[in-house]
Amino acid sequence: MSAKQIQTLEDAFNSCQAKGMRLSRQRRYILELLWEVPQHLSAREIYDKLNQQGKAIGHTSVYQNLEALSRKGIVECIQKADCRLYGNISDPHSHINCLDTGEIMDVFLELPPELIQQMEERAGVKISDYRIDFYAYRSPESSPNKAEESL
Repeated sequence: MSAKQIQTLEDAFNSCQAKGMRLSRQRRYILELLWEVPQHLSAREIYDKLNQQGKAIGHTSVYQNLEALSRKGIVECIQKADCRLYGNISDPHSHINCLDTGEIMDVFLELPPELIQQMEERAGVKISDYRIDFYAYRSPESSPNKAEESL
């Protein structure tokens, strides 16, 4: 877990500076967009959205900045079979992958300590962190915001 959680855009800016990263105009654009848009985006989507907003940024610059930001733990990078997706939550969390829409929803859950202890004993390891990927179909009566609440 990170020493200080990154919960706001300002936290992300401060984290960049604390980790010795220059806060370039392009890096600011990318971070601002990730905090503005609630879904996980590919580098191409980020590039397209920024250019549609009149924020000129090169393809290579987008890829290089996303790589640097994810490597430093400032943004999340989800490796999919066909691409990488980026989001603004870098703290440990799980995902619900909607099979209907392709949307990835962030969920914060805590497994019971007894279950973690049982897994540690069975595997002979000490678990320091975990992420769970759920796969689901959207039910007609479900609300998209319910998944984002802490469980």
